[in-house]
Amino acid sequence: MTNPIQDVAGADFIFAIGTNTTESHPIIGLQVKKAVRGGSTLVVADPRKTEVAELAKVHLQIKSGSDIALLNGMANVIIAEDLYNKEFVAERTEDFEAFKAAVEKYTPEYVEGITGIAAASLREVARGYARVKNATILYTMGITQHICGTHNVFAVANLSMLCGHIGKPNSGVNPLRGQNNVQGACDMGALPAVLTGYQGVGLDDVRARFASAWGLESLPAKPGITVGEMLEGASHGTIKGMYIMGENPVLSDPDANHVVHALDKLDFLVVQDIFLTETAQLADVVLPAASFAEKDGTFSNTERRVQRVRKAVEPVGEARPDWQILCQVATAMGYPMNYASPADIMKEIASLTPSYGGISYERLEQGGIQWPCPNPEHPGTPVLHVGKFSRGMGKFNPVEYVAPAEMPDEQYPLVLSTGRRHFHYHTGTMTMRTGALEVYYGTEYLEINSADAAKLVICDGDKVKVSSRRGSVELSARITDVVPEGLVFTSFHFPEVAINRLTNPARDSIAKIPEFKVCAVKVEKTA
Repeated sequence: MTNPIQDVAGADFIFAIGTNTTESHPIIGLQVKKAVRGGSTLVVADPRKTEVAELAKVHLQIKSGSDIALLNGMANVIIAEDLYNKEFVAERTEDFEAFKAAVEKYTPEYVEGITGIAAASLREVARGYARVKNATILYTMGITQHICGTHNVFAVANLSMLCGHIGKPNSGVNPLRGQNNVQGACDMGALPAVLTGYQGVGLDDVRARFASAWGLESLPAKPGITVGEMLEGASHGTIKGMYIMGENPVLSDPDANHVVHALDKLDFLVVQDIFLTETAQLADVVLPAASFAEKDGTFSNTERRVQRVRKAVEPVGEARPDWQILCQVATAMGYPMNYASPADIMKEIASLTPSYGGISYERLEQGGIQWPCPNPEHPGTPVLHVGKFSRGMGKFNPVEYVAPAEMPDEQYPLVLSTGRRHFHYHTGTMTMRTGALEVYYGTEYLEINSADAAKLVICDGDKVKVSSRRGSVELSARITDVVPEGLVFTSFHFPEVAINRLTNPARDSIAKIPEFKVCAVKVEKTA
């Protein structure tokens, strides 16, 4: 997030696109509700009529995968009506003319044909976003999990820069992270092309600094590959072994039947987790990890705030903290890795990572710190891009609408989209073991519009089979107006409803994120 969570409540205008905020991010959802109670305008763009959409002044019920057309359409209106922030564009951005030319064809009438959003509604929202003092954009995987996910993010950034709603309080571009430390994992280099703090592996000085710290002659300059590419390599036999930590791809990755096939082809699979997940059941070796309550460390949350985690109880059985397991494995493989504690590791992080340079356990005892924090005297950075962008000038990236990789047809006439439910988390590894949540919300269902249900002679509660070109699952139907005609929806939390057997592994060409949000399916009533 470019801005702290509390800034959401102070925004004059909140544009939530591709995010089921109140269910998937309830803490931030509270800030949205607070803003609405205080008179802020909330606009939600989502194919489903979610809880947060019910709170909105305007719900733009767009067709799945049409986000770029919508965002370009808003920019078209703002430029055509001379509502954009000319001073910000002139002083802090570049390539505006190329962007202006690109969005010229995205008139509200043209966009209506792609998105299903009435031209008048598009104009109303565009004017509202441009005219207020402070506006924030919230988005999550409804934006990123498409074959054009990176371009969707470009389109969001373009709109924010166009109106100057970035680099100041109560505004910004704010992607909401979906798990408690996914921001921290990325910060620590758990991405194919970077080391800690997003320092590119292709930079000679960066590699030299890390190699020196780690007692190596050199580090490879070639970027690694993504999870989807790893699984492809496993299925083709070019990757022989895999080490999976805290992830359950058998349920969470697209085309899950293919995932199982790929993992089965490995010569050696290690899984490090706190429970025997569906993925761990396929492993040759399972290394028992400690849970958050059994270890010391830090989490970096969605607003870039680094916070201490303190051990409350001793690990159960043979479970150990992840850092200890990794150190012992590395040492056994011939590279002695010796740290005295997580605090010792944080000292190394600070010495090699400019954005974490001023963060230490001693300072974190006084409270969380938002990076970048370059030195021990720095207070941290609540708002990014104040005065200038990290690259200097903000760059407009013109992008074009492209249709999803798989559209409905005669054989598979409906669109399936997947997401989260309020009471569960990811693949249910933890929330299905609470003794409470799985009792309260114990079975999954398929949301289907009444018009589609009538055509298929499906009644509420009927068992149905949902099939795509990759697989099928069975579950109960729930007839609802939450989804529009032509769209069905369910979550990926439940092992017995392994919905990712159906989803499309087609990936964004840049970030390699799969298109979870759109795949063509058919629904049949079972006997």
